[in-house]
Amino acid sequence: MTITIIAGARPNFMKIAPIIEAIKQKQSEGVPLNYQLIHTGQHYDKNLSDTFFEELNIPFPDINLNVKSGTQAEQTGAIMIGFEKVLAENPTDLVMVVGDVTSTMACTIVAKKAGIKVAHVEAGIRSGDMNMPEEINRIVTDSLTDYFFTTTPLASQTLEDLGVDKSQIYFVGNVMIDTLRKNESRLQQPELFKSLQLQEKKYMVMTLHRPSNVDEEEQLKALITQLAQLAKDYPIIFPVHPRTKKLLEGLNLNFDNLHYVPPLGYLEFNYLVKNAFAVLTDSGGITEETTVMHVPCITLRDSTERPETCTMGTNVLVGNDPEKITQAFKKLFSGNWKKSEIPELWDGHAAKRIITNIIDIYKLR
Repeated sequence: MTITIIAGARPNFMKIAPIIEAIKQKQSEGVPLNYQLIHTGQHYDKNLSDTFFEELNIPFPDINLNVKSGTQAEQTGAIMIGFEKVLAENPTDLVMVVGDVTSTMACTIVAKKAGIKVAHVEAGIRSGDMNMPEEINRIVTDSLTDYFFTTTPLASQTLEDLGVDKSQIYFVGNVMIDTLRKNESRLQQPELFKSLQLQEKKYMVMTLHRPSNVDEEEQLKALITQLAQLAKDYPIIFPVHPRTKKLLEGLNLNFDNLHYVPPLGYLEFNYLVKNAFAVLTDSGGITEETTVMHVPCITLRDSTERPETCTMGTNVLVGNDPEKITQAFKKLFSGNWKKSEIPELWDGHAAKRIITNIIDIYKLR
């Protein structure tokens, strides 16, 4: 059988790397399982895309749709048109989508309309926040999916509560953590570590890209100003997403301890995270990595689709509430930040479980 794997944005690459490795392992054992990798081009900055294929040893895509930027509707439409042509010319037995980006939803819709089954890796997670485009992507994708691979028992239960048959749900663990576990010993110190004279556990890492934080200039200005001031003399390393860079230009947000840097590759970015005093973010995936690496994490969102990072992990939600942010920093500097536990099956073997399940489903043994 052939699996068509979809990658569109930076978080996807970390999730597909261990899946492709697991497929190759089964191929070496004689299992009749092939794959084709489709990159939609939703993220097209080299540091958000190409670098990941090189660093994580992912084969370059068989096909790149080169969709690039645009509004939500423009990207969705372009991906659907491009992927429909791909499926017409490249027959497949199963389309595998990962995560919750625009490509995930768009390719799911196209596959189902073409009569092809869909497997969703990281199915069943929900934030409850319909203002997030990702939440809409998750709901649409899961409403069409045939095989649901979940990261936690809660995600599995969410799907059951929505009426999904238990036989379609497979609790496998977290493929993001597969990639982290495999590459932890390969993490690379970026050049900026020395040029900025950083010291382990004496700096913070920040990422911001959610519309709720970066789309309104005054809100963004107030947020960054407060964070830079609360961090005291701790440097804040801010790898700037291309979308955020445009918004920051002209805001004149210059603080001695705030360092804007270009997007970093996987190995360099996670080196910074692992050795940071704390992480300030509005990302979902990074909260999973900080939990596993036991790094305090302040999430600048009111909700999360990964509640286990709060209940078991190092993550605290503060939104963009100045008082909550202040209290979180007080706790951080007091040395009383909560300790983390590793969620069940976040053990580095999720991708193997996914491929084993697919082999069983399609009776490939």
